[in-house]
Amino acid sequence: MKRTLILLMALLVAGNAFAQGFRRQPTPNDTLRSTVVDGSSVIFQIYAPQAEQVSVSGDLPWGAPIRFEKQENGVWKGRVAKIDAGVYRYQFSVDGVPVFDPKSELAGETRALLKVQPTGDEFFAMKDVPHGAVAQRWYYSRTLKGMRRLHVWTPAGYEKSQAKLPVLYLIHGGGDNDASWPGVGAAGWILDNLLAEGKMVPMVVVMPNGTVTGVPNEVPPFAEDMVTDIIPFIENNYAVKTDKDSRAIAGLSMGGMETMEVAFPHYDMFSWVWVMSSSFAPGQDPKAEANRLKVFENIDKINKSFKLMVFSQGGQTDIAFQNCKNTLKVLDEAGLKYDYVENAQAGHSWGTWRADLKELAPKLFK
Repeated sequence: MKRTLILLMALLVAGNAFAQGFRRQPTPNDTLRSTVVDGSSVIFQIYAPQAEQVSVSGDLPWGAPIRFEKQENGVWKGRVAKIDAGVYRYQFSVDGVPVFDPKSELAGETRALLKVQPTGDEFFAMKDVPHGAVAQRWYYSRTLKGMRRLHVWTPAGYEKSQAKLPVLYLIHGGGDNDASWPGVGAAGWILDNLLAEGKMVPMVVVMPNGTVTGVPNEVPPFAEDMVTDIIPFIENNYAVKTDKDSRAIAGLSMGGMETMEVAFPHYDMFSWVWVMSSSFAPGQDPKAEANRLKVFENIDKINKSFKLMVFSQGGQTDIAFQNCKNTLKVLDEAGLKYDYVENAQAGHSWGTWRADLKELAPKLFK
């Protein structure tokens, strides 16, 4: 069968930091900030406990090479005492091997990506249909006290339409960022195809950055950012409906944790909730997590508010599988009404999550 190479795509499965959390011990890398700007000085940091030598290069305006020193915890640290205001490119070198900054908020966009389409008819293929637009937008997060980026898909014809549309908030997993769903997730192409085939209602899809660097647990601060900053930004800048029945939220892996962190306490803000390949935080007592999010306390209100709640997984090879089952056991005890599906037997991977989006979007806002 002839295969057509469409674009570079890699790390479809295992680069996800949430996924790694199921099977490794915490390290200093978990909360490491790779660059720290303090006035006119910059500190560069990279976790490389086995390395013998680390350096940094790029179009950076300093004379002598930066001297890096290895800390006891395996973090290498180098400092530039003075640098002029500007925007600079850089990369680390670890034992002579060039390394893109793995802790950069944009690290997910530097990976090589590979996508092979046997026929071009797949639901995620770019087809000859009307295409919507995917925009990068920046907003100020009062919660996180800084500028943050998100991606927004709007359907074909949105620019000339006067109609207000419902909104799906679609969150990536750990180790990725807001460019992941429109990139490796092929969200724009999937949505374009579904809309062209008449299988979904027109909607705006917001893909925020669920990664919050420099904190031990990024889930709660992101949830606060979603409610306090992201939703108001979208509703103030896009022609969208603002009632509960016109809002949906979904997320994969770590983003599934963030979905529950947002939806359960704020059940009166959403009618459609989808949790992909996820669970309450690994290593935590799921009943304690359910109580923290007031699931037992508010179960009648949650069931009444959610028109649809779905948990999905990629089969038994999905590394979240058992954790999800443990979470669902507690939610069953609470009396939560939900559906459970396995749309693809593709494990903890984008093959599963693209299939989830294909099934999710047509069910919304009907």
